[in-house]
Amino acid sequence: MKDGITTLDYGQFLERNRITVNKYLNMVLWFFILTGPAIASGVKGGIFPDIDYKTCIGISVGVAFLASVHLLLTKMIPSSTITCIFALTALDVLLVYMSYSHVSIYLTWFLVPLLGLLFCDRAIFFYSVILNYILMFITTWLTAPYNASLQTKHPNAVAFFSDRMSGFTIETIIMFAGGYILGKLAVGYFKNLFAQYKTIQEQEKDMKEKMDILNSMAEIYDNVNLIDFVNNTEVSLMDSEQKKHGIDMNSQSQTIMNQRLINQVMPDQQEAFTNFTNLKTIRARLSQKKIVSADFIDVVSGWFRAQYITVDSTLDGIPNVVIYTTRNVDEEKRREENLIRISMTDEMTRLYNRRCFDEDLMELRKGELSDDFVLFSIDVNGLKAVNDTKGHAAGDELIKGAADCLALSIGNKGKVYRTGGDEFIAIVHADSPEQIRSDINNKAKEWHGIYCEEIAMSVGYATHRDHKDATIDDLEHIADAEMYKDKDRYYKERGIDRRR
Repeated sequence: MKDGITTLDYGQFLERNRITVNKYLNMVLWFFILTGPAIASGVKGGIFPDIDYKTCIGISVGVAFLASVHLLLTKMIPSSTITCIFALTALDVLLVYMSYSHVSIYLTWFLVPLLGLLFCDRAIFFYSVILNYILMFITTWLTAPYNASLQTKHPNAVAFFSDRMSGFTIETIIMFAGGYILGKLAVGYFKNLFAQYKTIQEQEKDMKEKMDILNSMAEIYDNVNLIDFVNNTEVSLMDSEQKKHGIDMNSQSQTIMNQRLINQVMPDQQEAFTNFTNLKTIRARLSQKKIVSADFIDVVSGWFRAQYITVDSTLDGIPNVVIYTTRNVDEEKRREENLIRISMTDEMTRLYNRRCFDEDLMELRKGELSDDFVLFSIDVNGLKAVNDTKGHAAGDELIKGAADCLALSIGNKGKVYRTGGDEFIAIVHADSPEQIRSDINNKAKEWHGIYCEEIAMSVGYATHRDHKDATIDDLEHIADAEMYKDKDRYYKERGIDRRR
């Protein structure tokens, strides 16, 4: 057993209890050896006139034999039922011998079954009661003639036996009922006690596992705070002393940790940070949840993630104990932003891709377009001919050249998307879209490549100012139509038949 009874289950307790009770019963048996000399003293003093010294010697020798056998059993099978019932049987045998030897004993008969209760075993108690009653019955019958001769109340031995056994029977029934109830209460108490210990052990184990997890978390996070809403305390698990600080829920809305952190948060995020870390609302926000989190920017170290994690909660899901953590996620945010940028960027031209255009279009559909909103549709002229005559490397050069010209012409006035092979769209906010188209054409005229001497693009646009009732999709169709008109003009001016 390790540090007390709490490491035992109920079955182990019963086994160890049997060992202990048998040990003390054996001591009682050895002590009863003194019964012989004690009675002998009474014989010498005339107290027991009908008892001789041989009876005294017989009692001591008999007890010594029974105690020796029981001692052997306690060494070999200390928790066995056999050892238990042998001790009780030995005491009953001793009582039979003493009664038969005219040593007056009455109350002692009922002591043996009560001793059986110490084993917390119903079967052993029943055995001790039944054996005790049988031996009491036999002994009373055998000693009835002698006891009847000592008094005049009963005319004969049968009358004495009937009177004595009726009393013994009633007392046995009372003793059995009382013993049974006491035994049942004792067993119920011990079972309940061990059930409570088991629950406590499980809770301690669960808490230890949680604390191990928390200690592991402390190595991962920059700050780890344990907040107990039952006792209104907070403690930093990063602090070696782990000193508890009180929380006044009436006047305090921030933990000590957050009172320090709030000064490091970007000014435009401080209100959001204060609302997220408000102690008065966190339990409601965490109700039926395991975790809530939000990201903020530290003015020194960059992005960090604040999290509240439920550790223990009520039956209806309201958290009693939570862990508050912060962890630097600046590198993670940069990787995330890089992945988003890659997913939204055309690999060849580094312009925005069709996916980005579609998402931006969805956002534009939700609101009103401004008067300076312009949508451009651009297409590279003669790309197929270049691919067929000079190869795809030359065609790729044209596409990259067109992308460069568009990026330089539009600059910070909007976004340029590559939406197909040689197809581009630009969303711009400008008051003079014609000037932008002129800039695109001028940049194209200045361009020269390795495989191609020149580049030409057809440009069409549609403005919200000129088409007030048009949707963003309508403007896209209008810009496409204008682009194709420009393309037709380009090919006609050069006398090129596009159908060929």
